[in-house]
Amino acid sequence: MNRLHVEILGKGPDLVMLHGWAMHSGIWDSVRDQLALHFRLHLVDLPGHGQSPVWKSYSLEEIVASVAEILPAESIVCGWSLGGQVAIKLALSMPTQVSQLVLVATTPCFVKRNDWQWGMDQSTLLLFMENLERHYAQTLSRFFTLQVNGGCDMTSVLAQIRNHFFQHKQPDGHALRAGLQILLTTDLREKLADVSQPVLLLHGENDVITHVDAAKWMHQHLPHAKLIGFPHCGHAPFLSHPNQFVTSLYDL
Repeated sequence: MNRLHVEILGKGPDLVMLHGWAMHSGIWDSVRDQLALHFRLHLVDLPGHGQSPVWKSYSLEEIVASVAEILPAESIVCGWSLGGQVAIKLALSMPTQVSQLVLVATTPCFVKRNDWQWGMDQSTLLLFMENLERHYAQTLSRFFTLQVNGGCDMTSVLAQIRNHFFQHKQPDGHALRAGLQILLTTDLREKLADVSQPVLLLHGENDVITHVDAAKWMHQHLPHAKLIGFPHCGHAPFLSHPNQFVTSLYDL
């Protein structure tokens, strides 16, 4: 399996950072220097994103296995959105190597189901997947806008997201499609009771992509969880509220 690209900086406990769908590790630029004062950061590009290699297939299990290869012992793992689902699976599969989890704007189940109302309509996600094939640039632009909806200083945060997206080569199209398929099919709700590590949940209270009530549900069902809500915040609290985000991690 091709090894993932990882940038390592700072000193302290190992903190592994996993970005979300369509992004890369540069998305953490607004908080990396402050975090590096307290942690040894491992900024990971997931497969097919940033400077990591393109793969032939991208299942959640394969992605988790690739992160496991570069994971230091006793790591804190921080995952944003799709990266949060990777982090949960990693904690379940390698409980002795993951000491804590930080789940940013993460949901255990991205789409609505008969017994789960805090997700996106399946038809909406399927249409998004179809539009990605037909109107790539416009669809990604709409997704970036959704990330900042409900937050303060939306124009500035949207500019940051767009600038980061074009910082490296664009993500592999197959990786994008596979990531959406993971979001469509993954349901980790029944697994949360098995997460033995302490979990810090960081969530924008106005997030329109992963509803804050999904984080509240996880807070109730994870054995050792703490929830911090970010008022007037959308899907990317580390961009809109960098100081509050960093302070939350300092308290780990």
